[in-house]
Amino acid sequence: MERVSASDTFELRWRVLRPHQRLEDVVLPGDDDPDTAFFAARDAATGRVLATGSVRPEAPPWEPPARHARGRVGTGGRPDVPADARPGSGGEGPGAWRLRAMATADGRRGQGLGGRVLEAAIDHVGADGGGLLWCAARIRAVPFYERAGFTTLGDPYEEPDIGTHVLMRRIVPAAT
Repeated sequence: MERVSASDTFELRWRVLRPHQRLEDVVLPGDDDPDTAFFAARDAATGRVLATGSVRPEAPPWEPPARHARGRVGTGGRPDVPADARPGSGGEGPGAWRLRAMATADGRRGQGLGGRVLEAAIDHVGADGGGLLWCAARIRAVPFYERAGFTTLGDPYEEPDIGTHVLMRRIVPAAT
């Protein structure tokens, strides 16, 4: 498992998550933010990225835009989410991180690669003091995230041109 640049992840993100778009359209807001961390599992022989994911400081969509502990403001769009997915738990914005662009190559799922990428992202959040880690998960990935300690919030909703998602969250303790 290694930390990589955003551009190292683009081809896999395109092939797995957004094949209906152009390759250059997989660049997400915040990919160029220095606080965004990208992780990848590579094929040892070819160097090809087989699994990837990223994590960045960003307030969850059920909270008003909030500042990260370092003073950064979440800049991702606030998706339309069901009202019951906004629990208003208070205090979830500061220290909040968004997990996104998790992808594993076709034919390589179920081999633990995505789990290792997720573990690296969780470790990164813990090393930065921990906090809320949230994501908008594709429905087919919900069991994967549940095994990693995430819980769902609200009902599934549609992301145009991408598919059905549900918001998920977990608390990551600070590394000791």
